[in-house]
Amino acid sequence: MNISSLLQGIASFAWIGFIGILITISVRASRKQPIGGLSTAAIVLVVAALLLTTVGAGIVFIEPDELAVVVTVLGEGGIRPDPLLSGLHWIIPFAERVERYPKVNQNYTMSSTPDEGAVSGDDSIQVRTKDGQQIFIDASVLYAVDPSKVVQLYSTWRFDYEDQLVRTQARGVIREVASQYGVEEIVSTKRAEMEQLITDQLLKIFSENNLIMRDFVLRNIRFSEEYAIAVEQKQIAEQQAQQAAFVVEQKKQEAEQAREIARGQADAQVIAAKGEAESLLIQAQAQAEANRTIAASLTPELIQYQYVNTLAPNVQTIFIPSGQQFILPLPGSAVGQ
Repeated sequence: MNISSLLQGIASFAWIGFIGILITISVRASRKQPIGGLSTAAIVLVVAALLLTTVGAGIVFIEPDELAVVVTVLGEGGIRPDPLLSGLHWIIPFAERVERYPKVNQNYTMSSTPDEGAVSGDDSIQVRTKDGQQIFIDASVLYAVDPSKVVQLYSTWRFDYEDQLVRTQARGVIREVASQYGVEEIVSTKRAEMEQLITDQLLKIFSENNLIMRDFVLRNIRFSEEYAIAVEQKQIAEQQAQQAAFVVEQKKQEAEQAREIARGQADAQVIAAKGEAESLLIQAQAQAEANRTIAASLTPELIQYQYVNTLAPNVQTIFIPSGQQFILPLPGSAVGQ
């Protein structure tokens, strides 16, 4: 309870007391009983009641979250040029009154959800897009009264600015801007651009009408039932196409992997064959070199020796046909005639 209300409450009790004393005086006078000091008490109470009522009517306390416009019968135009800010103020009793405005931020929501927005029921904005599709937009406008222009706001809109200005302008701007885009742009690539364009236009309109635009929030976008079904079917088809493409890509990778494995096996076989051939070639070259070395070292005597050396060990004598030049006697054997 502020001081103005307190004073007016006390004044009310003073008036009640004054009326009670008047009734008592009337009763005593009708019975020809002495009034005594009741007249003095009545005068004191009426003076106190008048004083408290006057003072209570002239003292105004503006809350910290409020602004006030003083409506007066004395000045030109009927309104004081300057608003009253938070605190205790004095106005001319019975000649002036205050009209209070909230200084805090205010929220106006238009929503399809019942009891969520400022208007009960479905209060979303119905829009026809550039490509002829019907969409429904939920949005919120955050704004505040401009403290430096509250007097002009009162002169222009009184207290109808929320319905007549905020609601009307917001719905109109949203419809106008959204109709410039296709439905695919609104839900994907151009949503942020559209939201910014709406915000810029509302900033200008609110400023021209003595309000401060704090923020615009594009809460939700809904489609008509037919379009929602079409979008769902399209998404299903795209998902199926993506799945098919994934399967094809997987098969390609499996085939490529099989080709790589086969190529690796073939390369391994080629390498093995080359290795084996080179090994055989090296062996052949070594054998040939050995043969050449052996051939170079052979003499007739060595051949005879090797021949004799391979004969049976029990042969003691070798007969050589006549006309041969050499006979090789074995050790410990006799030479036949």
